[in-house]
Amino acid sequence: MKRVLFVCVHNAGRSQMAQAFFNHLARERGVAAVANSAGTAPTERVNPVAAQAMGEVGLSLEGQRPQQLTPDLAKAADRIITMGCGVEADMCPVGTYITEDWQLADPYGQPIEVVREVRNAVRSRVEALLDEMRMPSTDSERQNDE
Repeated sequence: MKRVLFVCVHNAGRSQMAQAFFNHLARERGVAAVANSAGTAPTERVNPVAAQAMGEVGLSLEGQRPQQLTPDLAKAADRIITMGCGVEADMCPVGTYITEDWQLADPYGQPIEVVREVRNAVRSRVEALLDEMRMPSTDSERQNDE
């Protein structure tokens, strides 16, 4: 099973949304993958406006808690994606394991209309990532069937 780690500074908005979308859509599409999220300086709780925006599309962030990025979380991941939050190598206890950065706007302190735009951008990126991850397994399944 592939493991993806979404990283943000506070692990309270974008990375939490990405984790929720990824896990929901991976199950829905039958992709053998799971996501986690973490932050380099996590806050005490998930951004309530981000949670509200996710609730509007039927995904709950209730019970989710921001967590500290650790070397173990990074080592367990096949792919690490930052959200465009300026995660700097010296802030990151895992070193430079970042595989890509999505350059998404920070929803912190933004009105719900802006957070919805961020949510929709996160979902689009996650869908593209899952499509990409699905391709290799489909190819290998074809090879095994031959």
